[in-house]
Amino acid sequence: MPRPVRCRRVGLSPACMYFKPAGIPVRHLRERVVSMDELEALRLADLEGIYHEQAADRMGVSRRTFGRIIESARRKVADALIHGMALRIEGGVVQMADQRTFRCGDCTHEWHVPFGTGRPAECPQCHGQNFHRAAEERGQGRRRGNRANERG
Repeated sequence: MPRPVRCRRVGLSPACMYFKPAGIPVRHLRERVVSMDELEALRLADLEGIYHEQAADRMGVSRRTFGRIIESARRKVADALIHGMALRIEGGVVQMADQRTFRCGDCTHEWHVPFGTGRPAECPQCHGQNFHRAAEERGQGRRRGNRANERG
């Protein structure tokens, strides 16, 4: 009997959960299902270019398990692209990793960044550098310096 699957940390929830070839009705398509942890492995290894060992740490799995996850994900995506199949993203035993929220002072765009990824270089929308952590993320009531004990 196989061991139960451990919960894996996922840093980003996708905006779109279904992809299909253009011009072909859904009823005529076969599907490949990519789990959330497989999508996360693709994001870390192929999009962000992170080494497998570091990506495995972020997901909370062993390096060897990460290798199996990424191999499975790549095979499914390649199969769907080559054979004109739809890709559906769902499932997997996952837990959303803690994230930080940033807000741009120029365009007011808000975006989320997983903990442990460092500070972003710029706003992804306007490419400005006038951004900061959202107030609710910084502990709204806390203040630094002499004003820390002042309360109204």
